Amino acid sequence: MKGHRRSRGSAVRKRQYDRLRAMYVGGRGNATARRYAWFWNMTFRLGLLPRRWVTLEVRGRRTGTVTRFPLGMADVGGQWYVVSMLGECNWVRNVRAAEGRATLRRRRARAVRLFEVPVDERAPVIRRYVGRVPGSRPHIPVDRHEPVEAFETIASNYPVFRVVPL
Repeated sequence: MKGHRRSRGSAVRKRQYDRLRAMYVGGRGNATARRYAWFWNMTFRLGLLPRRWVTLEVRGRRTGTVTRFPLGMADVGGQWYVVSMLGECNWVRNVRAAEGRATLRRRRARAVRLFEVPVDERAPVIRRYVGRVPGSRPHIPVDRHEPVEAFETIASNYPVFRVVPL
């Protein structure tokens, strides 16, 4: 009976993950994802959740207007990191165009500089991120319980930035 229950739970989780992934086809959120992003941006900006949940504000590379993205952060070795669970996406391209200059909001704004982590140093950060940010699990194809070596094979697909307060 236990095996049946585990199988059923896995099937339910797979369907949930499929629905979440479908909200971000092509690396961009659909209307539902945008509504969720608005809600989470407001929640994070009010500081209603733990410190790892923030709103990233960065200037758009084409329009110059500030765009906002709700993100979870990973802490490794006393440093904070942001990871793109969607790989190469808008906020990553905007951060690169802004040379890492951004603002993190959680109750109040903090100016930060985001430094991209080399591929060979990303695996432990991605593993910690998947363990601490449940929303990333449908998008990153390695189980959070796998050893860090399993994350090395996918590290080049997921940009990671070290957060340095200014």
